[in-house]
Amino acid sequence: MLKLKKLWGAHSPVVAKLAIIGLIIDQAIKIWLVHAYNMAENAPISLAPFLDIVLVWNKGVSYGLFQQDSAFGQWALVGFTILASIAIWVWSAKSDNRFEAWCLGIILGGALGNGVDRAVYGQVVDYIHFHVGNFSWYVFNAADVWIVLGAAGLIFESLIIGKTKKT
Repeated sequence: MLKLKKLWGAHSPVVAKLAIIGLIIDQAIKIWLVHAYNMAENAPISLAPFLDIVLVWNKGVSYGLFQQDSAFGQWALVGFTILASIAIWVWSAKSDNRFEAWCLGIILGGALGNGVDRAVYGQVVDYIHFHVGNFSWYVFNAADVWIVLGAAGLIFESLIIGKTKKT
């Protein structure tokens, strides 16, 4: 039996808050775009010459990798998201580093946001499209931003902050 200490740590309250806030922001934007604005039937929104809001359904993971057209594949990604979320939570509960825990909370919010999409729609709602001239960046969402920011923070902590603590 897992000890409660392994599932709840000093930073667990802030990790939970960050994950919930990230999930709520992500889902609020997606619900508005899909249901209120009805993005599937309305024109893309141009926010700047290099930035549009468009609707793209992603049946895979980051960068459209591992596209899943079958129900089994889609639910396998939901299962993977659940396992990854549990692993992130356990890691954060064991962490004695506040910055690391915050980064994990941000990542968890993004994972949960995309996981909800997979469970509800069978695919992820992507909508942010950066482009310049003929260059077009992949379409992503707020949950992806949370995951990238959290991962960048973990890398920064590992390479920069971690080294200054050891010296």
